[in-house]
Amino acid sequence: MSKQPHKQKLLIIEDDLGLQSQLRWHFDQYEVIVAGDREEALAAVRLHEPAIILQDLGLPPDDEGVEEGFRCIREITALSPSTKIIVMTGNSDYENAVRAVAMGAYDFYQKPVNADTLDLILQRAFHIFNLEEQHRRLQEQQQAPPERHHRLRPGHAENLPHHRKARPQ
Repeated sequence: MSKQPHKQKLLIIEDDLGLQSQLRWHFDQYEVIVAGDREEALAAVRLHEPAIILQDLGLPPDDEGVEEGFRCIREITALSPSTKIIVMTGNSDYENAVRAVAMGAYDFYQKPVNADTLDLILQRAFHIFNLEEQHRRLQEQQQAPPERHHRLRPGHAENLPHHRKARPQ
């Protein structure tokens, strides 16, 4: 039995059940987690630690406004700063999309959904996330104290690598 490759996690925060279903089906190459509101989204971020979030700005209880969506962005970026949030907005919502990016969202996408464009945005976000994670790991390795292969005993210079004893003169 062969092991399936690890799927990257994508959290979709969308209260429209039809769009949730459509997006889940389309992004089957990812491990898709779905949340319908801010509270579910925060719980999902804590539990699943997704790399990428695709978020609608209009979330309940403020479906027609954007304040709940902005609150969600603020709380997620505080909880998981490396997560990339891609905000989905309506056609007339460009100013709010730019405001969301200024608050910490990675990018925005204007509805209606075009699968090819959204695929490209997500691929780029996953690529950037993976590069940043790799960079973090390398920094941690460089900052970790070096492992000592030799135990030094006081007064025993022969335990030091590449040490030559001075010849008596």
